[in-house]
Amino acid sequence: MDQNHSVARRVHATCTVKNPHRNPSPEAVPESQACFGPAAHNAWRLDGAGVSLVRTPRVPKAVQLEAQPQRITLDIVRSVLVVVDMQNDFCHPKGWFGQKGIPVKPMRRPIAAIAALLPAWRAAGGTVLWLNWGVRADRLNLPPVVQFNGKGAGTSSADAVGYAETSPEDRGRSLVPGEWGAQVVDELAVEPGDITVFKHRLSGFWDNELDTILRLRGATTLLFAGVNTDRCVFSTLQDAAFLGYDCVLVDDACGTPSPAYVTRAIHFIVRKLHGFTARSVDLITALAALAPALPPTPKRRRASPAPR
Repeated sequence: MDQNHSVARRVHATCTVKNPHRNPSPEAVPESQACFGPAAHNAWRLDGAGVSLVRTPRVPKAVQLEAQPQRITLDIVRSVLVVVDMQNDFCHPKGWFGQKGIPVKPMRRPIAAIAALLPAWRAAGGTVLWLNWGVRADRLNLPPVVQFNGKGAGTSSADAVGYAETSPEDRGRSLVPGEWGAQVVDELAVEPGDITVFKHRLSGFWDNELDTILRLRGATTLLFAGVNTDRCVFSTLQDAAFLGYDCVLVDDACGTPSPAYVTRAIHFIVRKLHGFTARSVDLITALAALAPALPPTPKRRRASPAPR
């Protein structure tokens, strides 16, 4: 047996999907098939008849959401909740920002809203994508302007702590994947089914795999939460709109240390040019309507009195 045939057999074995459900969904894979692709709905299937290039159609799951400037209806199965930069280095008092003297309270403000939204979104079948800063330890892909501003806009002090450097209270190199500072804050749970993508620009669509992952999953609508509203969140949302995605800014699930008028301007621009703004509480309410109705609780019959 040649090496290629051996590899093919190993791939076939590892990709075979067992289906334990008696009533499989339209996207389920029969036990006798092997699948090759990034998602069940976008995969080739191999069985005794050959290789099928036919993709499995996805069943829409529509939900209506109060938003500005107008109410919208979105499809959960084609939507992704993008949570931006909710990392220790930005949101923890001992992180990179906190040790620079930047108040982290504005970055911590969205935590409660995101923590409430995540389980509701996942329960409705929505995809969660964590879009986090993650720089190379050698900074070889960070241009001068990024490294300069990483030292602190307006100060550019050589003594200030920049990307991939350690703060006075050493918690590891700032925003390097695998270090404490690059991890999502403890208050927000990253589940095994979530997706994580690292970025090294304000926009998450530059020089990484974000756009490819979203398109291979068939995503058309992106909902944005995280920090900072006027920096990485807005830069990523604006590029997403330029690339043709539907964009929704979940405004109460975002935060920034910038003045309030900056946030108001971002909301205005999003509604005017790029999409919609909505609130997490309204989204949670809309998602609850998708939950299957519970059967009525049977009334308990009063026990008959025992004969005397």
